[in-house]
Amino acid sequence: MGNRETAKACSRLSVRIQSFAILIAALAVFHAASTRAQEPDFETARHEMVRQIEHITAAFGAVTGIPAIDRRVLDAFAKVPRHRFVPPPLVPYAYMNTPLPLGYDQNLTQPSLLALMTQVLELKPGDRVFETGTDTGYQAAILAELGMRVFSVEIVEPLLKIAKRLLPALGYGNVALHLADGYNGWQENAPYDAMLIKESVVEIPGALWQQLKSGGRMVIPLGSADGPQMLTLAIKRPDGSSERIPLFSVRFAPFQGGSRT
Repeated sequence: MGNRETAKACSRLSVRIQSFAILIAALAVFHAASTRAQEPDFETARHEMVRQIEHITAAFGAVTGIPAIDRRVLDAFAKVPRHRFVPPPLVPYAYMNTPLPLGYDQNLTQPSLLALMTQVLELKPGDRVFETGTDTGYQAAILAELGMRVFSVEIVEPLLKIAKRLLPALGYGNVALHLADGYNGWQENAPYDAMLIKESVVEIPGALWQQLKSGGRMVIPLGSADGPQMLTLAIKRPDGSSERIPLFSVRFAPFQGGSRT
């Protein structure tokens, strides 16, 4: 084969290689676009969840006494990836306004209820907040997103391990976690500006009340494990007594560390 024929053959080979490369690149782009189309749009789902929270709050404002949720609280719910805090099979349901099972007889509380509980605490950035029932860390992440210093306890160790892994990975370094029931608080880090209690009890535990600052606010479900429960806002007066504001009926599991119904 002469030099001219060789050059022509090389030219044809080069064109084929270039065409093949273009085809591969086009297929890669198509695959990426197809993959993106199949991936859940979590950001849109979060914003839709927030709209549901706003709608439910407005609709039941006359019952709860809470006509609206502050925008900064809603923004926190719009930022925290709830789908990271649920078991993989439940990821498609992560942004539904409903409790979701976590195993170990524990549930992730529905977002609208958590938003209402957060709202009534009237939190300020930098407040020290004690939380019971960490679960996998979702509410702790909401509080951290709001700029709180969070102290959260969980009695189910496998769930606590998930929270300990997830929260730092998501950038929430302002959360301290502890394996405990929560009935006796967390004395080492007291006093607290606010307390968010997610277990029911007939009367406010003395240890918890002692660890709340004067002027501090506690939201807690009061009532028996098998009877009516009332979500209650308790505000600590300077003399140590409480001003109690009943909010609305709820259903929470009792503290697990002993018989406290």
